[in-house]
Amino acid sequence: MGRKLAKVFLIGSGAREHCLAWKLSQSDDVGHIFVVPGNAGISTSSCGKITIPDVLPSLTDYNLLGDWCKKNCIDLVVIGPEAYLADGIVDALQGQGVQCFGPSLAAAQIESSKKFAKEFMMKYEIPTSKYKAFTSYDDACQHIASSSYPALVIKASGLAAGKGVTVAKTIKEACTAVKEMLCEKKFGEAGSEIIVEECLEGEEISLLCFTDGYTVDVMPPVQDHKRLLDGDIGPNTGGMGAYCPCPQVSQETLRYIKEHILTKVVNGLRDEGKLYQGVLYAGLMLTKAGPKVLEFNCRFGDPECQAVLPILESNLYAIMHACVTQTLRDIAVKWKSNVTAVAVVMASSGYPGLYEKGKSMTGVMKVGNMEGISVFQAGTCLSTSDQLVTSGGRVLTVVGVESDLENSLALALKGVGLIDFQGCHYRKDIAHRGINFLRRPNLTYAGSGVSIDSGNDLIKAIAPIAKRTVRSGCNPDLGGFGGIFDLSSAGYSQPILVSGTDGVGTKLLLAQACKNHITVGVDLVAMCVNDILTHNAEPLFFLDYYACGKLTPETARDVIAGVGQGCIAAGCALIGGETAEMPGVYREDIYDLGGFAVGAYEKGRDRPLPCPSEVCVGDIIIGISSSGLHSNGFSLVRKLIARCGFNLNDLAPFQKEKSLGEALLTPTAIYCKQLMPILRKYSGIRGIAHVTGGGIVENLPRILPKNCTAQLNADNWQVHPVFGWIAQCGNVKTAEMLRTFNCGLGMCLVVSKTCAREVVESCNEVLSNDELKAAIVGEIFPLPDGPSTEQVTVLNMNNGLHSVKYQVPSLPINGNGITHSKTNGTEITTVQKQTESKPEKNKLSTDTLKTARVAVLISGSGTNLQALINHAAAEKLCCYEISLVISNKVNAFGLKRAQKSGIVTKVIDHRQFKSRVLFDKVLDETLENNEIDIICLAGFMRILSGEFVRKWRGHIVNIHPSLLPSFRGMDAHQQVLQAGVRVTGCSIHFVIKELDGGAIIAQESTAVHPWDTVESLEERVKLIEHKTYPTALEMVAKQKAVLSENENKVIWNVCQNNAVY
Repeated sequence: MGRKLAKVFLIGSGAREHCLAWKLSQSDDVGHIFVVPGNAGISTSSCGKITIPDVLPSLTDYNLLGDWCKKNCIDLVVIGPEAYLADGIVDALQGQGVQCFGPSLAAAQIESSKKFAKEFMMKYEIPTSKYKAFTSYDDACQHIASSSYPALVIKASGLAAGKGVTVAKTIKEACTAVKEMLCEKKFGEAGSEIIVEECLEGEEISLLCFTDGYTVDVMPPVQDHKRLLDGDIGPNTGGMGAYCPCPQVSQETLRYIKEHILTKVVNGLRDEGKLYQGVLYAGLMLTKAGPKVLEFNCRFGDPECQAVLPILESNLYAIMHACVTQTLRDIAVKWKSNVTAVAVVMASSGYPGLYEKGKSMTGVMKVGNMEGISVFQAGTCLSTSDQLVTSGGRVLTVVGVESDLENSLALALKGVGLIDFQGCHYRKDIAHRGINFLRRPNLTYAGSGVSIDSGNDLIKAIAPIAKRTVRSGCNPDLGGFGGIFDLSSAGYSQPILVSGTDGVGTKLLLAQACKNHITVGVDLVAMCVNDILTHNAEPLFFLDYYACGKLTPETARDVIAGVGQGCIAAGCALIGGETAEMPGVYREDIYDLGGFAVGAYEKGRDRPLPCPSEVCVGDIIIGISSSGLHSNGFSLVRKLIARCGFNLNDLAPFQKEKSLGEALLTPTAIYCKQLMPILRKYSGIRGIAHVTGGGIVENLPRILPKNCTAQLNADNWQVHPVFGWIAQCGNVKTAEMLRTFNCGLGMCLVVSKTCAREVVESCNEVLSNDELKAAIVGEIFPLPDGPSTEQVTVLNMNNGLHSVKYQVPSLPINGNGITHSKTNGTEITTVQKQTESKPEKNKLSTDTLKTARVAVLISGSGTNLQALINHAAAEKLCCYEISLVISNKVNAFGLKRAQKSGIVTKVIDHRQFKSRVLFDKVLDETLENNEIDIICLAGFMRILSGEFVRKWRGHIVNIHPSLLPSFRGMDAHQQVLQAGVRVTGCSIHFVIKELDGGAIIAQESTAVHPWDTVESLEERVKLIEHKTYPTALEMVAKQKAVLSENENKVIWNVCQNNAVY
């Protein structure tokens, strides 16, 4: 007599339950699977083990259901949906002697009550986001607005079918979600209490495990895609697809999650008398601080189940049976190696909102029989004529199983493409994060090296810089093992040494983006010597530390030139430094800086500062103005620029004569030479504070006694407009501004009231040449009693920040500034090519603007050529005409585009010439004969000779598919993807001898998506090229953008608000 085969009763009607039935049916231990209520896919299963009972048992009366299970000899009940578990179905059935795979009512609270789950995690120190529970709309919104963390995740505490979560982007959006849940009862009783959580940043993944209440056996990590549309945009859904495993989750991370999260949950519930048996699902965020729990589910996820079970090698029934009999430790759960699964959900049109039902479906059976593809049905039923039709929002899940994610996705999409029903919608980018993770290049040191020659060249280049900083006491020669300084030669017999060290912070990233490296060298010195100054010490010598991924001597020389300028301004000598080339530690285009300064004051002659014990009530605070941001707060500034879409080449809203990049890179003021004599003259100076990171409120207390408080009035100094711009554009609170930025004060002196006026006058005498000012800005008061009393208070700061006006220009400018000239009252700019052979009649007129004759050089299809043609045809007042199209290839399709538009074409085959110079000579003659004014390169795959470029200087423009100066040369899109940047675009620039190095006329950006390929990125960049190139050409033709005769910079003649810049 054969062994008894198990009977399984499976509850549910979705694709998850179809997948569970499919996997259970593969078990040799299972004889039959009853599924209730099921769906059309389950009812028409070709597997003889799976059926829907003719007479459905009750799923609401658990006593009747228990009787039915016992009558039909059910060995195991498997519950799919969470609602039954939260309703206590397991307790009811097990009380009648029926075994169930799933947690009890008490254990299921880990999902059914978000509040319970949060309190449980806090109790057992399970890493999760910060949170607070609310039943009051007003209380919740007040917390959202005032929370110290981004309280932007709103969750219904109860069960809401996987849709009760809103991840808001703004406070307003978060409060709207609160209103919908608490006031409008969007999720009914499930939303009568809500959880407001911290919004975490990182990679979101899910890790499920089997457990018998003691043993935890984790499944491979899986990632769901909640958003409706490709690119993870659109409304939240129950899930539009999933993939497994996630390659971005390391084994170390998996071990951490198992030990510190899943095992803690199982053990904690057991200790509280809530034995957990079944599947435990952890939704996690992989933050920089490590994995943190977003939510727990008490069952398989949908569609995660459909992505996980296809790669399970072990017997699913045996695993489930071991869980309910507490023998999981005795079996080995195995997973298929070198196999991946991608599950793509097909949904009805209108989902997750209202959708139509009853749409006929074709291709389902055919695809389900294809090798490597499984189709799990959800929202389906049979019509009266037994036709398969839609009956839900999520209709099907099509799963592809292959050796890698890309092929699994391709297989799944192949299956999706063969299935059809009216209005079907699905995502094409499921698994894009995992695929892109695997596409990343493997970084090795094999191809990296450190150039000793470049280092030696740099020392030679900066030696003259160091010599210019020579002062008494030092030897200016570089290259030794150490720097030598003779204090006695500097006039010190009993010196007290004071040292300072600092860096420039993320301001460096702006400098590198703008390719303006000198100012940050000044900043480096300023940050160190200004600190020394606060101790009444004279800066004596300075050493720099320059670290990079790849040494570019020109860049390093510019930085050290700035260091030299700073040393001269401070009166100290540059006596040495270190250049560290560290491939693998830094990117090739990144460098970092550190500085070290030493100063001194003479013991017995100079007063040591600060003197907190001398500070008393009534003392005066004198503020010395800053030159701008100095070198603090740039992480916030960079985030502001990114969020608001500012371009560093844009006109600075707060400083009209400069670009945004130039204005932000204004170097830190150096106060040493000016203030040192004053510090040593007035004995009434109690202390001086350098306002750096932490702002006024964090730095001024460093020179105050504990029993005093400083009160400043921002009406008494000029708040630099840059701070108003930051506060308004970034919606930065005044308190945050005060503890982040200097807000207009670079130094604060505490002085006796008797000499305050005299000190102010003395300061203003020596600061006037540097456009800096001193003013009385506050006073010292006794510190009031109370533990929360602030030691520094600033009055009227909000007024100072919000009275500043700024504007955003409509046209971008180059970071080199703007110039104009006037003739007879009319603003003009003269355009002249650098050649004597060019006929005068072919030059652009300097007094009247004619229609410029343009030649376009192409080698291929000419899509940008077509964009230029279309623009000229559509704009009645267009100031250019395409007069000639030249190609070096006979079969270039762009020639046909030109001929179709009636434009003269010419082929100059480069293969017919022995040299590039000869080719360019014929090209030049052709352009001259056609009286061409401007040359546009549009996919012209030839490098022009230096002589040709010099002759046509200022009259050749090119378009490049990246945001120059990044990613020059060929394969720009490939470079962008390999670098992992999130933004790219196109640049229109004048052509000079240096490849892609000419001054930039216009740029436009577009996002780089994680799933982008070279082809998809190329197509999206082309779209912005076709808009930007014609506009830039008009600017050149109208002489609004002119290449400087002597420098590689654009001269701008841009009329705005009746002014010419």
